[in-house]
Amino acid sequence: MSAAGPSQGANRSPSGGSAAASVSGAASVGVQSSGHGPPLVLLHGWAMHSGIWGPIVAQLARHHRVHAVDLPGHGRSAPVTPCTLDAMVAAIDSAFAGERPLAVLGWSLGGLVAMRWANSRPERVNRLVLVCATPRFVAGTDWPHAMDKETLMRFGDELHVAWKLTVQRFLALQVHGSERGRATLAALREQLWARGEPSRRALSETLEVLATADLRDEAACIAQPTLVVAGARDTLCWPAAGQWLAAAIPHARFAEIAGSAHAPFLSHRDELLALLEDFLDAR
Repeated sequence: MSAAGPSQGANRSPSGGSAAASVSGAASVGVQSSGHGPPLVLLHGWAMHSGIWGPIVAQLARHHRVHAVDLPGHGRSAPVTPCTLDAMVAAIDSAFAGERPLAVLGWSLGGLVAMRWANSRPERVNRLVLVCATPRFVAGTDWPHAMDKETLMRFGDELHVAWKLTVQRFLALQVHGSERGRATLAALREQLWARGEPSRRALSETLEVLATADLRDEAACIAQPTLVVAGARDTLCWPAAGQWLAAAIPHARFAEIAGSAHAPFLSHRDELLALLEDFLDAR
């Protein structure tokens, strides 16, 4: 297709179409758009795709032009080479060339992308929502709010042996402890292969991004109004990490959803939507 960004309605219908926006020198990025109003970009987590947002898109699209993005190497988006956080941000940013300032919601891995995007292109991103996000996914001597690095890297090792089972185990980790865990896991599994199998190389490389990224020093530089939402039972992005982010980002506020683990947009949709609508509609 042409290099038209989502604001130019490239191959999209008002009711919500999808296409891969491409820019010279950048990876092709899949974007599914729907609704009318101020633009809102949704960035999903590792091994998933933009279809995972289905349960909340219709509600958000009542007042926003919602752009659900496939991260590079996921869904309909081509991988980026080399696969770095900056390269992922550059590919997504290029897909929105010419678009007016955006509100950006990032979940999990998408939260890392959203934070780096907000810092690197503040003129593009005007509001930020971080759902079950963390500046650092692995624990360290000065960062207790995360899983052991060995646990996350074990997923990387197992990707080379039985990658589908490894992804399934990662999904189970996301709902561990949720009061609605069984139904949430079923919803995640239903969506997992809905857009074909992801690139195994992309899975491995983006898992490495999760294992190595540390955005703690960048948090204080995020100037946009920010909502940080944590799941009270999240064992992947701990609530304490969300509290830390909300304290570190100058114009941030924190909300915790009781009973939720790592995917509140599936398990606690109404609670999350109420938080989003209150924040996104604030002026």
